[in-house]
Amino acid sequence: MQVSTSFKNSIQSYLEQRAEYDELFARSYRNPLKNITDCLTYITNEVYKSGCNGFDDDEIFSMAVHYFDEANIEVGKPMNCKVAVNHHVELTEEEKAEARKEAIKRAENEAYSRMTQRKAAPKKESKNSNNGQMTLLF
Repeated sequence: MQVSTSFKNSIQSYLEQRAEYDELFARSYRNPLKNITDCLTYITNEVYKSGCNGFDDDEIFSMAVHYFDEANIEVGKPMNCKVAVNHHVELTEEEKAEARKEAIKRAENEAYSRMTQRKAAPKKESKNSNNGQMTLLF
């Protein structure tokens, strides 16, 4: 099974944090018969069985914990699937300032391009110039 490293890292990070404060889970998590690859296979199989496409983080994390807590659990076969992981990226103040500068520069360039395109477009004169007088054609 090929899963994204961000998915694997998210699950593994959660499990390690949980093992730090939950001693009972820590024992299950250190079980040499369990591993993160089988845990991810279990999760993808459970998601597939459910028929749903979107899950809350807590639902996925609870599946991971369930995998490690249960002694006899059917992992299933590795699946060929894609997993989307939502990330919340926290920018530093410097990164925010740089992004703001780039956005302003881009907006200035776009505005300048629109202004120069308007000036460059020649006005077309009508071949039927009638000097402002209306005509009736039948």
